[in-house]
Amino acid sequence: MSGRQHKETETARRVRAKGLAAGRSLASIAEEIFETCAPTFGTTRIKAHRLSNGIALADVIEQVRALFERDGKAIPGIGETLLSAYESGLKRPGPEYLHYLCCVYRVEPVALGYDGPCICGHGHRMPGVVRGGDLQDGRSDTSPVARELLILSDDGESAARGEEDENVLRRTLLKLLAGTSVSLDGQVLGAVENIRRRMDDTMVSATVSPAMLDQWEESTIGFGRQYMNTPPLRLLCDVLLEFAAVRKAMERRQPVDLQERLCRMAAQLSGLCGMIMIDLGDHRMARSFFRTGRTAADETGDRALRAWVVAREALVPLYYGDPREALTLAKKSRDMAGQTPCAAKTMAPVVEARALAMLAGSNGQKKDVVEQAKRALARARTAFSQMVPSEQEDTAFGYTERQLYFYQGDVLVRLGETLEADVVLEQALGQYEGEPLDQTLIRLDLAQCRLIEGDPEEAVTLAVNALELIDKTHRTELVIGRVNELINGVVGRHGEIKGLDRLRTVALERAQLDIGDFVGGA
Repeated sequence: MSGRQHKETETARRVRAKGLAAGRSLASIAEEIFETCAPTFGTTRIKAHRLSNGIALADVIEQVRALFERDGKAIPGIGETLLSAYESGLKRPGPEYLHYLCCVYRVEPVALGYDGPCICGHGHRMPGVVRGGDLQDGRSDTSPVARELLILSDDGESAARGEEDENVLRRTLLKLLAGTSVSLDGQVLGAVENIRRRMDDTMVSATVSPAMLDQWEESTIGFGRQYMNTPPLRLLCDVLLEFAAVRKAMERRQPVDLQERLCRMAAQLSGLCGMIMIDLGDHRMARSFFRTGRTAADETGDRALRAWVVAREALVPLYYGDPREALTLAKKSRDMAGQTPCAAKTMAPVVEARALAMLAGSNGQKKDVVEQAKRALARARTAFSQMVPSEQEDTAFGYTERQLYFYQGDVLVRLGETLEADVVLEQALGQYEGEPLDQTLIRLDLAQCRLIEGDPEEAVTLAVNALELIDKTHRTELVIGRVNELINGVVGRHGEIKGLDRLRTVALERAQLDIGDFVGGA
């Protein structure tokens, strides 16, 4: 080594030592080596990076060859002469060699003194970051390259230090593979300890506290209670904000038991969003949420939860599609639940009965369909008696007696059993105090009974009263769909009658929702 090269190496070594002692990144140290040595020794940026790593030309070559081998490529012909030519500026590396040199130093081409992006099209997990006050003696770096490198956050700095520790072990491994004697010095031990400590930090920082999970689960249950009496769009905003918080927690590694709890909440919140989207009339989005809920529920292995999501999903085709598909999903839910006493065991046969009742009018064997529907309702009543009390009181994630009465009455209306339907619906109505959505649907079913019995004027009057009793925010697509069904039935059987214009007018008086109505959360 010439005297000039020796002085260059000694200067770089001192800069590197001070930088490492200050805890700075290798790329930052390389930038200072370049600024310090380039005026005197003509040091290039690519050489400054090798000097900042404290390795020889042979080390770089071995790393490049190892990367080629890792990628299944033939061992390259790069040697010390060619690398020296790159470092002296006599030659420029080709696109492939430049990529691998960037991988070795964990930087982008600009940091090595070359323009343009790398051929790989992505970053190289660049650890380098030059921040204000990073350099010693109170100097700040304002060079163009430094400004371009000022792109990482504090998290990036932490990742950079992790990469540096890994590089220490990689260099040690390369020396061992080459048969070089390596001592367990302070640098290697420091890298080992840093890597272990970061694992501890990751486990602590990534874990959601049980108290936070308890709060989220309480919020989820609370949203279920609000489902029947909170305007749908308002509730949707609140639920999705909680949903987003759960998603962020799931992005990071969690212990198995906490991950399962998060997946359970994700399934419940997805299902609740799907239920709200049904009310709002967006069946496509409802299906998407139920699909997400299914994925989350599958991660828990909970048969009851999986069956609940599918039973709720069956309401989409029941209201907006083909009742045959609803029947298929309901049977699938019933099979998923198996012998487990749960909400889905009650809900699924109710959906079956409602789908069969809708098919009864178009089926030539109406008597057989009616019998099937009544048997399904009997199974639902039996399953309800086996549910635990907490599920019998939960309108969203469980199934209540009033829901059983309501939907049993709905089935009887569609089967034309108006006398029995009247009794059941009146029982249900008395239990839905303060829950406008289902109260309205029950009153519309009672209106259908009057229409079936040949009293269209009374049917229209009941429907108008039902709409006028609720706030405009509760006149959802689901409600208006049932109103339109009644109007079409009246017109089809009796033509235009008194009161129909009024019903249409009230049905059109929908709330013009403003985003300001939903700022703040319930």
